[in-house]
Amino acid sequence: MDSISYKTLSANKNTVNKAWVFIDADAQVLGRLVSNAARIIRGKHKPNFTPHVDCGDNVIIINADKIRLTGKKWDKKRYVSHTGYPGGQKFITPRQLKAKSSTRIIEHAVKGMLPKNRLGRKLFNNLFVYAGKTHPHAAQQPKEIKLEK
Repeated sequence: MDSISYKTLSANKNTVNKAWVFIDADAQVLGRLVSNAARIIRGKHKPNFTPHVDCGDNVIIINADKIRLTGKKWDKKRYVSHTGYPGGQKFITPRQLKAKSSTRIIEHAVKGMLPKNRLGRKLFNNLFVYAGKTHPHAAQQPKEIKLEK
């Protein structure tokens, strides 16, 4: 028998093929969009997925300002942050966060779905979120991924 069939192939940064993909967030539900984006960034859709290696693709998300949240989440959901000082706990709703920057909602959700370690911080750099329809990554020739609406 061929001995290669018994070997488990493990990807490393030299053997990984990283592609560029983009997702249109127009009328997409936040959680469903972001879980698919995090899976692609992590590389779990590839047959040579290796948990400790950045083997995912670069993801561009356009139309972040047209994202949807179900139910009453625009006003009831709260993002919590802390300044580090006593009494420095701050709360902000998605509606208020969208008024500041519509890309932050998607970035926050994707960051929460990535590993909380050095690899997760490195993987987060593979995400590019834009509020409008245009993006500056045309030279990378990204492929569009269609998600169900």
